[in-house]
Amino acid sequence: MLSVPMVLEMAMESLFAVIDVFFVSRVSAEAVATVGVTESMLTIVYTVAMGLGIGATAVVARRIGEKDEEGAARAAAQSIVLGTLVSVAVGIAGFLYAEPLLRLMGATPSMIESSLGYTQVMFAGNATVTLLFLVNAIFRGAGDPAIAMRMLWIANAINIVLDPLLIFGLGPIAAMGVTGAAIATNIGRGTAVIVQLWMLSSGRSRVHLKARHLVLVPSVMWNVCRLSGSGFLQILIDTSSYIGLVRVISTFGSDALAGYTIGIRTVIFAILPAWGLSNAAATMVGQALGASKPERAEEAVWTAGKYNAIVLGLVGALFVVFAPQIVAIYTSDPAVAPYATSCLRIVSTGFVFFAYGLVFTQSFNGAGDTWTPTWINLGCFWFWQIPLAWFLAIYLGMGPQGVFIAMTVAFSTLAIVSAVIFRRGWWKQSKV
Repeated sequence: MLSVPMVLEMAMESLFAVIDVFFVSRVSAEAVATVGVTESMLTIVYTVAMGLGIGATAVVARRIGEKDEEGAARAAAQSIVLGTLVSVAVGIAGFLYAEPLLRLMGATPSMIESSLGYTQVMFAGNATVTLLFLVNAIFRGAGDPAIAMRMLWIANAINIVLDPLLIFGLGPIAAMGVTGAAIATNIGRGTAVIVQLWMLSSGRSRVHLKARHLVLVPSVMWNVCRLSGSGFLQILIDTSSYIGLVRVISTFGSDALAGYTIGIRTVIFAILPAWGLSNAAATMVGQALGASKPERAEEAVWTAGKYNAIVLGLVGALFVVFAPQIVAIYTSDPAVAPYATSCLRIVSTGFVFFAYGLVFTQSFNGAGDTWTPTWINLGCFWFWQIPLAWFLAIYLGMGPQGVFIAMTVAFSTLAIVSAVIFRRGWWKQSKV
């Protein structure tokens, strides 16, 4: 029951990716490629948000398990302050250096000329996604996943309405092209953040923030920083590995990059709901350890892993069979569709492994053992996935398919290594 609203929340978050690509693909293949390149760079922003979320969820869940509501509110406030400061710095740097960053990622001059505004707006408005992720992590850690789910409903509803209006224009509203997609996304997420903060300050959630909680408390700030720092590094290793993959794929041209973007966005649509079950496991682990019930924590992890594997296994089977039909929803370009279909089919074959690996990773985090998944991610994604992608795609001449195979192999390796370490039980002794 805890996971159901989390699954729906993650499904709503994944809609951002799908809706944006759906409308942007009507502009041009280069517009889709620009979205893909920009999103790969924005993984740094998502990493900040998810890293802070890991720390916030772990501390808030443990305090709630200990029946310390004041401590939970204090930890939540310190996390929000941290998130705001970091996102402002990232926004300024990203906006000012958007063009050289696009060049560094292999964007063509025509891509930069037509879509630079998209990258600038997405970086400038990164605070909306940072705070949206972070505050929802607080709600989940407190056991209020339904609130987090409703926040994504608000953000998505606004984005779905504004996307076509701002991209293509209507009446007095001028067509903005791909930049309109960025503006619509930030307005949607920004509105949801305002509602989130109102929910926290009005006492309508289990965590009730008051003005006194915003005063920096060094010990609490350090605890959040400690967990968030390793969580940030953990997610950075994971998500930034996609930058390396995009760099390899970009050597095969904008059609291959556009196909990858469509394929991976669809994969994200399937994977993000799996984060719901994983986040539920993390919350239950944190609260169970706070209540001194480690056996209950372990049982929750295996149960979540089983359900996750069933759900993602079925989705993966559908993707393998119906990949061409799914890709046709986004594009009919004969130069792009084959790459997207290949990405969808190959990557989805690793969904069952990814399901278990994701649950184990989030469970370590929920226990406050954020360094274990950090080292696992470093080995599986940087020292294994990226070299393997280069070796298969370029050295062996397999092209983009080599990158897709490397992703599937990395998912499988992550699951096996995580399972072995989880069974040893070190995470049960973690202090938060």
